[in-house]
Amino acid sequence: MTEYVIGLLELMEAEGRALRRAVVRTGMGLGLLLVAVGLILTGLGFLMAATYMALAVWLGAPWAAFAVGVAALLLAVLLVWLAQRMTR
Repeated sequence: MTEYVIGLLELMEAEGRALRRAVVRTGMGLGLLLVAVGLILTGLGFLMAATYMALAVWLGAPWAAFAVGVAALLLAVLLVWLAQRMTR
């Protein structure tokens, strides 16, 4: 009987170690994903600013801001539509 209890405890210890490794790996992956999302958003912000500056030369500041804003909203609507379509 004690052999079964010792075996069960050893199994629980091994599973605990495996769980700890899985949690650490998942946490590291989520942390890296968070950093990547931050960099993506920063890059998109700079891309939108550059587009605004380029359009401001030809269209003027108000119309350039309007055009970049409309483009950003259209992209957001497209992404929401795709997300809804993928989750059905």
